[in-house]
Amino acid sequence: VSDASGCSMIALLHTGAAKFPQNLLSRARQAVSLLLPAGVLKGFSSIISRKLATHGFGASMAAMSSFPPQRYHYFLVLDFEATCDKPQIHPQEIIEFPILKLNGRTMEIESTFHMYVQPVVHPQLTPFCTELTGIIQGMVDGQPSLQQVLERVDEWMAKEGLLDPSVKSIFVTCGDWDLKVMLPGQCQYLGLPVADYFKQWINLKKAYSFAMGSWPKNGLLDMNKGLNLQHIGRPHSGIDDCKNIANIMKTLAHRGFIFKQTSKPF
Repeated sequence: VSDASGCSMIALLHTGAAKFPQNLLSRARQAVSLLLPAGVLKGFSSIISRKLATHGFGASMAAMSSFPPQRYHYFLVLDFEATCDKPQIHPQEIIEFPILKLNGRTMEIESTFHMYVQPVVHPQLTPFCTELTGIIQGMVDGQPSLQQVLERVDEWMAKEGLLDPSVKSIFVTCGDWDLKVMLPGQCQYLGLPVADYFKQWINLKKAYSFAMGSWPKNGLLDMNKGLNLQHIGRPHSGIDDCKNIANIMKTLAHRGFIFKQTSKPF
């Protein structure tokens, strides 16, 4: 095998890594390594990697070859914070609405939606709520209503290409409460429709239990501990919780876990 043809084979293995079954890919790489001197193989690999990087393929190819492809183009990580007290107040109202757009191929965060929401039924936050969430009164006063925030979510979804029927995306939450109880319950109370994209999701607790074989009773804290991850930010901050969810998902994906919808169809 000539150096030129060897180079072509290496280039094929680099650019086609995501398309080959892992066992065949491994055999092909072994065959090339036997046919080419180690120095030539290393040199060509380095050249090809640099060429791919100049065209923006380096990081994406490394990411695609490091773990199996997911079923979704994007994961939309969501974690609401809502008005609360002891005993619980009714109805609860969403006061923080964060979403992270996670690329299903690289498992990296590509875009963020984050807004605070003005509660209308109980406009004054309780001391318990502020202590739990870190959200103070000035962060919600004068903010858009839930209806306005939902309109902006829809605009963001459109801008990010997430409403394209050919793009597969799904929300991810830590538990079923956010999209099974909180959002539909408040929308019903206010007489607002619930967009179809909020009606299917992945419960990270269930995904984690499938992957690790144990149920995370303490949610994100248990999942971070089980995966030896450092907790990001403060617990019960919606945007920080989203970052923790994204980090846990990335770690599980790198271990080969394929995420699937856990909610039942509405």
